[in-house]
Amino acid sequence: MASRPALEVENARRTLTDLFRPIRSELAEAERIFQHELRSQFAFVQQLVDHCGDYQGKRLRPALLLLAARASGSITSAHPVLAAVVEMIHTATLVHDDILDESMVRRHAATVNAEWGNETAVLLGDYLFTHAFHLAASLDSTLACRWIGRATNMVCEGEMHQVHQRGNLDLDESSYFSIIEGKTAELTAISCRLGAHYAGANEATTEALDRYGRNLGIAFQIADDVLDIWGEERLTGKSLGTDLEKQKLTLPVIRLLETADPATAANARRMLGEARAECRKQLIPLLEHSGTLDYSWQRARWHVKEAIDSLECLRESDAKLVLRVLADYTVQRTS
Repeated sequence: MASRPALEVENARRTLTDLFRPIRSELAEAERIFQHELRSQFAFVQQLVDHCGDYQGKRLRPALLLLAARASGSITSAHPVLAAVVEMIHTATLVHDDILDESMVRRHAATVNAEWGNETAVLLGDYLFTHAFHLAASLDSTLACRWIGRATNMVCEGEMHQVHQRGNLDLDESSYFSIIEGKTAELTAISCRLGAHYAGANEATTEALDRYGRNLGIAFQIADDVLDIWGEERLTGKSLGTDLEKQKLTLPVIRLLETADPATAANARRMLGEARAECRKQLIPLLEHSGTLDYSWQRARWHVKEAIDSLECLRESDAKLVLRVLADYTVQRTS
């Protein structure tokens, strides 16, 4: 990838809070709407909603929606509402993911399922989904509801496809990318699409920002899958190794099984088949020796480049610069 101008290198070192400065007030409004919409008269429900504040983390999807709007046109009153909607949907998927993965920690805090049980976590996820669509329906047009509904369907399909493929040690790269394009990239893509469309962007620009978000989401998920193996829990703030314990094959492991010599591949398959807690530690030497880490980052960087190339149709602006930096950030982060 070509070297970036000095300003972009400097920006890459900033915190996300600094990067989101061009949309600070709109992001704060989206947060206010998020909290107001989910406010409950019942103390326990409100406690759960407040706990979700720890899940929100990077605010990446609402930020992408607002940055896409700023980069392709102008931010309207609809944008903070839509930003709150996509964050509700994203948070709901995290709550449900933690149940599926039996995760105990997210963002350095106990998961809802760990603290209050699976029944409460399922209902909270549903509560977030229904509020998201209720809020989206408050806009003048039903377009946002239709687009968000389609995207959410694809997210759920991707998750169900991944659950069905658990234990399939013959999963190939094509199937892996099909899974992550649904479960992760679809929501980042629709965030950018909504931002552009409601900013008055033409169809070509809207499609370009959709491609940006889709490639960004794919790169982000590859990075997440790498960190699930090589990351440190004190930095990521969530349970690691859950993919291996649940026998969910990700890109590094798929690459290992496809390219390793027969003896190494058989050893790896045995470890994965046992699905023990120590599987992650046992597999790391095999993965590192086979070069799968470098391969995975190479694939992620390719999608980063595709994302950045999609921005060429936009005029230069602070928002466009931040979108470039965010793409690079996906393959530089440690959490």
